[in-house]
Amino acid sequence: MFVDQVQVNLRAGNGGAGVVAFVRRRGLPRGKPNGGSGGSGGDCLIEADDHVATLLQYRRHPHHSAGSGTHGQGDLKHGRKGEDLVVRVPPGTTVFDDEGTMLADLTKHGQRVIVLSGGRGGAGNQALSSMKNRAPAFAEQGEYGEEAWFTLELKLIADAALIGFPNAGKSTLISRVSAAKPKIADYPFTTLEPNLGVVSVGEREFVLADVPGLIEGAADGKGLGHEFLRHTERARVLVMLLDPSPLQTESIEAQYRVLLSELAGHLPELAVRPRVVAVNKMELVPDLDLAELAAQLAEPTVFGVSAITGLGLEPLMHVVADRVGERRREEPDRDGYVLHRPLGTGFRVRWDGSAWTVEGKVAERAVALDDLTVPAAADFAARRLARLGVDHALRAAGANPGDSVRIGDLVFEFTEDDEEE
Repeated sequence: MFVDQVQVNLRAGNGGAGVVAFVRRRGLPRGKPNGGSGGSGGDCLIEADDHVATLLQYRRHPHHSAGSGTHGQGDLKHGRKGEDLVVRVPPGTTVFDDEGTMLADLTKHGQRVIVLSGGRGGAGNQALSSMKNRAPAFAEQGEYGEEAWFTLELKLIADAALIGFPNAGKSTLISRVSAAKPKIADYPFTTLEPNLGVVSVGEREFVLADVPGLIEGAADGKGLGHEFLRHTERARVLVMLLDPSPLQTESIEAQYRVLLSELAGHLPELAVRPRVVAVNKMELVPDLDLAELAAQLAEPTVFGVSAITGLGLEPLMHVVADRVGERRREEPDRDGYVLHRPLGTGFRVRWDGSAWTVEGKVAERAVALDDLTVPAAADFAARRLARLGVDHALRAAGANPGDSVRIGDLVFEFTEDDEEE
């Protein structure tokens, strides 16, 4: 089964918590802090891998998680970082977030993109010590890892693609010119998944794709529409295979016009991409004037072939190999695409009808301490918020003493004491 589009739910690892610990020595009645920090959670990455052929495994198992960081310990033992999650996909896979933004176009083996970052590990009390607070009796909690849905879409990377109506003989042709063994039968939409085959022409080789049959309206979603047309986008050369048999309701001239129209409707660039035109099943129309047909279609040449008997296949493949070679020389391999987005480092304040909500990682980190009932911890968090400008932003937004303020899961009361000194 060929799966070309799936949705996956990925979750980055949680950060481990820092720990409060002390070394008691003579002359140090309060003890020296030596609590270790927690390890960061693992990131979620998506990586192109030549050894992966389809996206089928993610259709069956869409949920995947990175490892969480471990907690810190005494004696300055820091937690271990969580193991990264690497989602391996075939080269040619594009990655979209849940808003439809393309994050990456992975075309080569080893290309990767970090889609989710693991939660930061919490600092132990040794890391939080300072000249003002030499022995803090509190530590930071670890952050939760991010979680999100992503869409993975595979577009075949082929040198040439066979384009034609259902039952035009594309599967039979690719089975004759390559080692591909597609399922072949005499009914519409025989090919429900693309087939790839390597064609050898002398010392040259190219990858030929048998794209499932197109019908009129495919670009607008009729039939399997975009599911089929997607696979033509990366082909360097298009091989238009026309069918003169009585099974087709359209003439070969009409088939050609429909195919061009659907390609242009899906992606205008496809209508001007190098193409080779061939009429299959020539054993049914031995008297067809190919030169006259070429003139009608405004094509320099139309090849006559028979996928059943092998007639004309070798000359056709030589010409396709020539066109592929030309395109390879004209267009270097694409390097792919990875979107680098700046991390959100700020915060924002909003009124939700009952309380002021402060959103943003920096604000959540400021209060992510293990025990805010400890006065020193509460003062430490208050100073952090003041340095970030949260107090000022609340007052500017209209917060009054006694209003409730929510940061993450914490709710506290805004007072005049929160003003910066």
